[in-house]
Amino acid sequence: MKADLHIHSLHSNDGEYSIPEIIKFCIEGGVDTFSITDHNGVNGSREAMQLTTDVEGMDFIPGIEIDCNYRGTDIHLLGYQVDLRGEDFDVLKITVRQKHLDAVPQMIGNLEQLGIHLDPDELMLKSDGEPPTGELFAELLLENSEQHPNPKLLPYLPGGERSDMPLINFYLDFFAQGKPAYVKIEHLDFHDAVALVRNNGGIPIVAHPGLNLEGREGVVNELMDHGAVGLEVFNNYHNNKQIAYFAELTAKRGAILTCGSDFHGKNKPLISIGQYNFMEKHRESLDRSLTTIGTHRKT
Repeated sequence: MKADLHIHSLHSNDGEYSIPEIIKFCIEGGVDTFSITDHNGVNGSREAMQLTTDVEGMDFIPGIEIDCNYRGTDIHLLGYQVDLRGEDFDVLKITVRQKHLDAVPQMIGNLEQLGIHLDPDELMLKSDGEPPTGELFAELLLENSEQHPNPKLLPYLPGGERSDMPLINFYLDFFAQGKPAYVKIEHLDFHDAVALVRNNGGIPIVAHPGLNLEGREGVVNELMDHGAVGLEVFNNYHNNKQIAYFAELTAKRGAILTCGSDFHGKNKPLISIGQYNFMEKHRESLDRSLTTIGTHRKT
């Protein structure tokens, strides 16, 4: 695909590649419309905006992905065409960083109760003082051969049933909401996240709703009733049934539908920039939505 509106750089604590590297990947892959949507911050978008100014034929859309919560469910909200000049997102980044740091001891403790042990000092050294992600926990554990006899880690080792993307799979199996090592973090309320995006001139879009709301996909109607103007319909998490449902729903509501790979690098090695599940019958609707996003500017 020529558009990818969900890409993470090393400005996300779980991203691997620099902005110049990502721009290179886009050019090599024929992606001419892209957005950097780092977690809870816009430094990556600021850098990409500067570096793409003189790149002919490339349309960069500044973005962000905000962790938030709707009625007890963790949700991710994408914000496109946000104003990069203000301080609101810098404050958000600092606040969320501290909350994640505060959660680390409990994350370690929860794993300990499950019989999975690691060295806290080694973890923080590996994270270079930044909040360690669930994927980093997995990386440290899987690199330690002394841990390999632990039966709970066997699925993530080579040949195991969860070894295709072991780092993100470990996170999803242990640290995702509802999983045994999950630690609740008080993120922004969904309504406040929407207001934050709108107050900074942006377009609020619900990221991969079929992932966060699996089995309760209809909740997206409430999210759009409360300020989201569209859904990320095409991604690497939605099956064809979910894509059809979300595409038809956005069409009925006259809402925006977007596309994105959720590229991170080594944490999601099967995901490449510009590659995601797509249904050709909805291409015209996607093109209209991309035009709407591309022409949106803060006034």
